[in-house]
Amino acid sequence: MFPVGGVGVMLLGILLSAGACLLLHLALRGRLGSFTSGSAAAFLWSLAVIGFITLIPASGAPGIVPAEGRMESCSWDIGGPAPEGFWIFSGGQRLLNTVVFVPSGALLVLAAARRTRGAFLAVPVGLAFLAAYSVAIEVTQLVLARLDRACDVTDVVDNVLGAAIGVGIGFLLALVLRPWRLR
Repeated sequence: MFPVGGVGVMLLGILLSAGACLLLHLALRGRLGSFTSGSAAAFLWSLAVIGFITLIPASGAPGIVPAEGRMESCSWDIGGPAPEGFWIFSGGQRLLNTVVFVPSGALLVLAAARRTRGAFLAVPVGLAFLAAYSVAIEVTQLVLARLDRACDVTDVVDNVLGAAIGVGIGFLLALVLRPWRLR
């Protein structure tokens, strides 16, 4: 049986990861500067938040999932079997899957923007990493049936779209904030 679950566990994990990322920021700000270390720590925290909200069972520990109730492969039905509503926000789950990756994309750019030449390599590699992270989450949901989550290719499409939108927002923020001028 998967021993933990529920919104309280998600929120506790999010809070504890925020503390760890704050400590990371404080440890790195002397080497990287406050802006870059803060952006990098916030980027890592956004990944932790995504992990907690996608890999912790939403309604508490689901117990045993019978083999015949387990999915054998991901849903390739674009638009997927996802319900229209979601358990935290009203509205479409697809919108939530998109929105949850936007901060990661924006923070990726801001963390890399201090060194403009390095950003041109780091951002595409980071976007590919975010796509791989989304795929890894979906595969984990498939393999660990006890999470009581469904593997859906539509989620990957929505997540990558959200990350790409976030990268665009991050570029706009970088142009306004100009972190390469900070010392």
